[in-house]
Amino acid sequence: MKSKSTETGSGSMMDPCVRAVVEAIHSSPTQAVVYLSGGASQALGWLMSVPGASNTVLEAVVPYSRMSMIQLLGKVPAKFASRQTAEDMALLAYNRALKLSQPGYPALGVGFTGSLASTRPKQGHHRFHVSARTSDRLWVSTVTLSKGLRTREQEDTVSSQFLLKAIAYACKVPETFVSELTDQEVPDESEMRFEEDQELEQLINGQICFKVYPFSSDMLEAERKIILSGSFNPLHDGHLKLLEVAVSILGDGYPCFELSAVNADKPPLTVSQIKERVMQFEKVGKTVIISNQPYFYKKAELFPGSAFVIGADTAARLINPKYYGGDYDRMLKILLECKNTGCIFLVGGRDVDGVFKVLDDFHIPEELKDMFISIPVERFRMDISSTEIRKSRGI
Repeated sequence: MKSKSTETGSGSMMDPCVRAVVEAIHSSPTQAVVYLSGGASQALGWLMSVPGASNTVLEAVVPYSRMSMIQLLGKVPAKFASRQTAEDMALLAYNRALKLSQPGYPALGVGFTGSLASTRPKQGHHRFHVSARTSDRLWVSTVTLSKGLRTREQEDTVSSQFLLKAIAYACKVPETFVSELTDQEVPDESEMRFEEDQELEQLINGQICFKVYPFSSDMLEAERKIILSGSFNPLHDGHLKLLEVAVSILGDGYPCFELSAVNADKPPLTVSQIKERVMQFEKVGKTVIISNQPYFYKKAELFPGSAFVIGADTAARLINPKYYGGDYDRMLKILLECKNTGCIFLVGGRDVDGVFKVLDDFHIPEELKDMFISIPVERFRMDISSTEIRKSRGI
C-alpha cells in the first residue's frame, strides 16, 4: 500500500501534488537518463522515493566537480553553468537513454546546470538552465532567480520543482502543482521540433547514435535484444525466418533488425534510402533500428548484452585477422571487448565463396568459442540472398 507522503532527502515531507506528478511520470512509458549539476538535487529524491522509479529512471549522474563535468562533456565548456552546457548534457543523456532503454519505449535525456546561492555571496546572478531531449524535440529553459530572496535549500527546491515539471512535460503527463517562482522570475524558454528527416540527418552526422522504429506490436519486457544486422536491400523471407529461428533457440529477448546508415567502404545512405528500407519493415510489422555503426565491435558498444544473428560469411570476416590490419592480437582484443559487453553471435549457415559453410567449418580461437552459437542446418537453411534478388530484378 502506498503511503500518502514520503520523507525527502532534506527531511521535509513530500508535497502531495509533487508526489502525484512523480506517480504520473512513473506510469508513463518514457525512460530517462538525468544529468544534473549545481542544484535540483531534491528532484532526484522525489523521483527515486516514489514506487515505480525503475520504470522511469535508467540512470542519474551528478557531475558536480569541474573535472567530472569536463569528462562527461568530453571538453571544457565555455561556461559550466550555461544554456549550452544544459543542452549538451541533455543530448549526451538522450544518447545514453537510447542505449539503456527497451526498444519501443520513448527515451528522454535531461540536463540541468545551475549557479545557486552558496556559502560565499555570488557576484553574478543566481540562475539555472534545464534542457530535455526526446526523439522529436529539444527544449531548453533558463530561469534567473531573485537574488537574496531565498536560502540555498529554497533555491534548490524551486529548481527541483522546475526540473520535475520539465520531465513531466517531456513524458506528456500533466504537472498539477504550482511553481514557487515569482512573477519577476519568468523562464526564458525555447523549443526545437524535429521531423523524421532531420532526426535521420542527425543520425548520419553522429549527433544521435540510433533511431528505433518499433513497428512490432509486441511490447516485450526483455532486456536483451536479438539483432539481425544487414543492408536489407531488399528485406526477404530469409531474413525474417533467420531471426525467427534465432529467437526460438535463445528463448527470450526482443527481436529486431538493425541497419547502419554509415557503411565501412561506401558513402552513407541518404535519408530517402533509409526511409525506403524502413518501409519494408513497417509492411511486415517488424522493429528496425537505424544506427551509424558499420562494425560489430561498435555495435556491441551500442547494444551491450545483445545477441547478434549473423551468417557464416560474416562470421568468417569477424575472425579473420585480414580485417584487423593483419594483426591477430588486435582481432582477439577487439572481439574479447565485444565478449565483455555480454554480446554473443548466433551463426547461420551461408555460402562462402560458392561453398555452403556452417560455424563448425571455421577455427574459432579458444577464448572466443563460448561467444559463438551455431544455428543447426536442420533449423535454418535458405540460400536466397539480397544480391541475387537484385540481379533477378535487374537492379
